[in-house]
Amino acid sequence: MAQLFPTTAILQDAFPSQVSFARPAPAPSTVQKSTYVSPSRRFSAWSAVDDVRAKAGVLSSEAQKEIAKASSAAQAKTGQIELYSTKYYAACTFGGLIACGLTHTAVTPLDLVKCRRQVDPKMYRGNVEAWGKIGRAEGMRGIFTGWAPTFFGYSAQGAFKYGGYEFFKKFYSDLAGEDAAYRYKTALYLTASASAELIADVALCPFEAVKVRMQTTIPPFASSTFGGISVITSKEGTAGLYKGLYPLWGRQIPYTMMKFASFETIVEAIYGQMPKSKSEYGKGVQTGVSFAGGYLAGILCAIVSHPADVMVSKLNANRQPGEAFGPATSRIYKDIGFSGLWNGLVIR
Repeated sequence: MAQLFPTTAILQDAFPSQVSFARPAPAPSTVQKSTYVSPSRRFSAWSAVDDVRAKAGVLSSEAQKEIAKASSAAQAKTGQIELYSTKYYAACTFGGLIACGLTHTAVTPLDLVKCRRQVDPKMYRGNVEAWGKIGRAEGMRGIFTGWAPTFFGYSAQGAFKYGGYEFFKKFYSDLAGEDAAYRYKTALYLTASASAELIADVALCPFEAVKVRMQTTIPPFASSTFGGISVITSKEGTAGLYKGLYPLWGRQIPYTMMKFASFETIVEAIYGQMPKSKSEYGKGVQTGVSFAGGYLAGILCAIVSHPADVMVSKLNANRQPGEAFGPATSRIYKDIGFSGLWNGLVIR
């Protein structure tokens, strides 16, 4: 039977157009590519940056010299001082000289009464009575008895103390290494302050000997600082100026250790309670924080060192020529007892 309808092939031959009556071929499947890019391809510069950093960390001596020159030039323009530079140590030394010399001299009237009451607790009943008696007998000059050796002695001590503290703090930090220095920073503060004070007291001792004798002898045994030094050395030799060195170390080294360690800790604690970091505050706030830290630290170190302070006054006033340190200390302690070691604490 003849086919009634034409086949597909016949239709394609009769109508050679774009239209196709055949089943369209399936479209090729497209695979969705991942957008993930490996870190090594995405950050191909990592290894190069590490190499640059490693090379930059090692500076040649010439480069370091150029940096030092640039730093010095910048400091000259801005007035800033680079930490632990020669200029920094000089500033600390001069600052200690001025601060200790002037402040100790300013409180000479208090120190005068304290020393006399340490030597003879029955001499005055209080500060006001003491100043009244001294003023009526000797005038205003008498109230400031001992100001000159105080100024000379504590200026020298302050210079060695503050300049030496910063020097030894850096020296011991370098020995310990950065990590150990941070972990044991309180021990580092104590060691640095003790080292500085050990040297500073050698400079202070001759002037302290003259000061105490001027303040505890009525009338004063000498009218001037260097006149007093001459009197002592003519009778006792140079050793007479240093017979109070051991008790002075016993007073000043614990005093300074407590002062610097507690000061650093208190200041850190104060800034830790404040909303901003230290660098974000002005000089006024920073000075106020330092003053508060110094005041609190001063109370602590005065308590720690006061018994030795009493012994210094007693030894300089009552130690017999040729008497050894141990027997003299024992004799004085038998006379005053434990309670006598705290005479004058409130005034101090």
